[in-house]
Amino acid sequence: MNVIRLIHNGFKMPTEEADALKRELKKRGVTVYVELNDGYKRIDLALPKSKINIEVDGIRHLTDSHQIVADLARGYFSYKRGYSTMHIPNEMIHLHLTEIADALAEASKIREQKISVHLTK
Repeated sequence: MNVIRLIHNGFKMPTEEADALKRELKKRGVTVYVELNDGYKRIDLALPKSKINIEVDGIRHLTDSHQIVADLARGYFSYKRGYSTMHIPNEMIHLHLTEIADALAEASKIREQKISVHLTK
């Protein structure tokens, strides 16, 4: 499915899949930013407390060699700033939204604790 991202008040709107995941994460108490600009690129979903970036990807991210190279560079830029990037195919959102949201919410809590411990040492 090709989804065109709409622009509203100068901001890109999330895809249907990214928006669905955002809603599920918020239900679980996770702070989520949508279409966050990190100075290099726009991130579909950002979990700042746990330093997790989430890219909800269409098939092009797996079948287009230029997109793959661009995604690798984007991930490296985020890593240098202390963020990890997770790529989730749209199809997985359609098939396993609840399970993915549960796991990401728990992973976010675990990462937040590790970051907190690291900062207090």
